[in-house]
Parts: sequence; C-alpha cells; structure tokens
Amino acid sequence: MSAEWTADEMMTVAAARQLRDGTACFVGIGLPSTAANLARVTHAPRLVLIYESGCLGAKPDRLPLSIGDGILADTADAVVSVPEVFNYWLQPGNIDVGFLGGAQLDRYGNINTTAIGGDYNDPVVRLPGAGGAPEIAASCREVIVIMRQSPRTFVERVDFVTSFGYGAGSGDRERLGLRGAGPQMVITDLGILRPDPSSRELVLTQLHPGATVEQARAATGWRLRVADDLRTGEPPTDSELSVLRALKSATTADRSASST
Repeated sequence: MSAEWTADEMMTVAAARQLRDGTACFVGIGLPSTAANLARVTHAPRLVLIYESGCLGAKPDRLPLSIGDGILADTADAVVSVPEVFNYWLQPGNIDVGFLGGAQLDRYGNINTTAIGGDYNDPVVRLPGAGGAPEIAASCREVIVIMRQSPRTFVERVDFVTSFGYGAGSGDRERLGLRGAGPQMVITDLGILRPDPSSRELVLTQLHPGATVEQARAATGWRLRVADDLRTGEPPTDSELSVLRALKSATTADRSASST
C-alpha cells in the first residue's frame, strides 16, 4: 500500500470502488468523471460511461475537459442525439447509476448547482445551472454524489433545489412519481454518507483512513448523525493511485499541448 495520498485522491478512489462492472453510468464532468474513468480502467472494464452530449460507452485515455470534449466521441461505442440520450436512455429508467457533483447538498440529498444567496432572479452567486442533473437525479435507478465536505457545501437546506434527492424526507420522491431510488450514497473527502432507511436523512456510515467523526461533524452544516456500526474504509492501493495520477497527467499534458 502507498503511504501517501491526498484527500481528493482518497475520495475519488472511494467513489470509483462503488461502480460495478457491466453497469451503465450517466457521468457528470469533474469529480464524477474522474472517478468513473478510474473505475473503468481498474476493476470495471465493462462499465458503460454515458455522457450528456450523446456519447455512449466512451473510453477516454485522459479525463475529458467537458461533455463536448472530442475524445468522448472518438472513443465511444456510439454517438446519438441529446434528445435520444434523455428520451430513450435516461427518462425510461435504463441507466443503472447517475454520478453527480454539486455546489451545495443538504441533509436529504438535495443538490444545488443553480444559485447561492438572495433569490433566483438576484442571487449572490450564479452557478452553472442544471444541465441534465435534474433528470439524472430523478430517473437513474440509483444516484451517487461526490463532493468535498465543508459547512459551505453541506448545508441545512440548499438555497435552490436543482436536483431532487429526498425533498424534506421519506415519501417525497414517491409523491412526485420519480422513477429512480435517489441518492444511495454521498462520498466526500472525509467519508461516506448513506440515507437512513426510514427518514432518508444522510448518515455518516464510513470514514476514510485518517479522518475523524469530529472533522466530519465540523464540516457539516447540520447536526450530522453517525451510524452505530461506523467503519473505516481501505486506503488507496498503489495501482489505484498510479492509474488515477496517469489519467490526470495525460489531461494536463493534452491541455498544455492544445494551448501552444
């Protein structure tokens, strides 16, 4: 085992480990894409990566810079229209896992990528917006969220619900008729949270090596519940770190070459 890794690397490896070989994963750019591509190169070679731009089964040898990055189309099994991705693949429930990030997340797994502070028309900060995330959160069979944990990002209540988690608690998804099961885990740079089966409130169930309950609670904007059987996950292996760093290095090199 390697003795040195960053919190971001531990978070990415922990997220990648949750993806099962042979499943279809709708991937967001950024941390979700990094983790999904790490999983595909390591333990899940038959993981089917689907990007919002219409690329099905993409197999990039570096991390894409956006959903419109040409490497996704160049390495995909097929490229279809955006309406087909949503109307045929996503909305009918044909995607196993949706992989999302966000700017804010609350205790019931609702995600904000729209606006912070003020109101929708006059926010303090205008964020990139929804994209396909609301449909991913609503229709994928399950959702995994990956986000860095801090009181600014893990808030009592999101300023705007861009992507629906469990609303205000148990039963809200069912009342709205949402097809998917909702967020099954939230992976952070400190550990993993899962929804309580009854209340749907997120509960800390696993810590990353070196992280503490006190750190997790200090980084959460609500009184974070901790599972009675709280466990500590395994650190990254040398192989996982080597692949992850190679993917990032290839992206950096390609970006540098493009700018010259």
